[in-house]
Amino acid sequence: MKPSSQTSSRSISPARVWWIGALLLFASAINYMDRQTLANAAVRISREFDLSQEQYGDLELGFGWAFAVGSLFFGFVADRTSVRRLYAAVLLLWSAVGVASGFVANYHQLFICRTTLGFFEAGHWPCGIKTVRALLDTEQRALGNSVLQSGTSIGAIATPLLMNWMLTDELSSWRLPFQAVGAVGVLWAVAWLAVVPRDALPAPTVSEVRASEGLWRTLLDRRMLIILVVVALINTTWQVFRAWLPKFLQEGRGYEESQALYFNAVWFAVTDLGCLGAGAVALWLVRRGQPVVTARLRTFLVCALMALATVFVPWLPKGWLLLTVLLVAGAGALGVFPTYHAFTQDLTRLHQGKVTGVAGVAAWAVSPLAQRLFGRHIDETHSFDQGLALAGCLPIIACALLYLAWPRSTTTKEM
Repeated sequence: MKPSSQTSSRSISPARVWWIGALLLFASAINYMDRQTLANAAVRISREFDLSQEQYGDLELGFGWAFAVGSLFFGFVADRTSVRRLYAAVLLLWSAVGVASGFVANYHQLFICRTTLGFFEAGHWPCGIKTVRALLDTEQRALGNSVLQSGTSIGAIATPLLMNWMLTDELSSWRLPFQAVGAVGVLWAVAWLAVVPRDALPAPTVSEVRASEGLWRTLLDRRMLIILVVVALINTTWQVFRAWLPKFLQEGRGYEESQALYFNAVWFAVTDLGCLGAGAVALWLVRRGQPVVTARLRTFLVCALMALATVFVPWLPKGWLLLTVLLVAGAGALGVFPTYHAFTQDLTRLHQGKVTGVAGVAAWAVSPLAQRLFGRHIDETHSFDQGLALAGCLPIIACALLYLAWPRSTTTKEM
């Protein structure tokens, strides 16, 4: 990856860009490790606190709605302050909450911790997306976003393996992984401040802060409205898959806990390949002469069709064919995100954090409600199948909207 012209002007070498990219990847990994500890310990926690499926869904709801609020808050803060300092701060804060989650005594305390975790974890995406935009030119951003997004899968791969190693026959042994994962954030913050130059990713100038008219033009742009709908759809799919897969395997198809944890690690490894592959394919298509937007749309379509594979889940019993369908759908569900982020980066330079934050509100205002309804549906029907099938249909709807309404130009507004 080559640094963008803006980055070059601050004398950040290509090698340093790669190091920063690696830290972005690891930030996403830590973000998802703190998040996935709950999903991987869901059955144990449900037993210890005697939770219904709807109550478990409410934990995801609290996390998600707090994430929505945090997205908006940190999106605005990221455009007003140094991302270098802000990024380190939010990562330390969400890591502290992750550690605290391992000490909760009841469901209500866990709910508070998960809600607080969602608020602080939301700061990751405005900071990360803004950093990628500053580091890379338009043609390379889909691949850069793939690196950023793929860290979520790496974290999710590591989490079930770590938990399978730490969990014992004692029901409450789920607490130690929460504490261990949360402690990793301190090391990342130190590395980030050491690698990123002090003058990189600075706070905006006074004239840039006063550019309020440009903000409203951006937020009322037709493309922004499309972004809001698209992210609400694709994030709902991903969050449903992410949160319920271990429970589905154990309670819906009868897999043992260790089998579900190992498959969950494999599933996230495959989703990581889908994410990186999407960014690489989009860049390859551009270098083959296709317009940037066309390359992104075609990549998005392939991934959306892969996610659609869950429509076959209701007819598939326990076995290799079911697991294959889940792998294909997972790769597609995560693969749509790098191109989605690239579309948001076409909207603005000065207000990238706000765009990401507002989009985060749309994403997390919808998916938490879906989590609750999903849990309620399972309580009523004792089946995960229809909900998974429906979730897999949402990315293809988002793809149709992009094809029909997104302009075929990559012109970026500076305000």
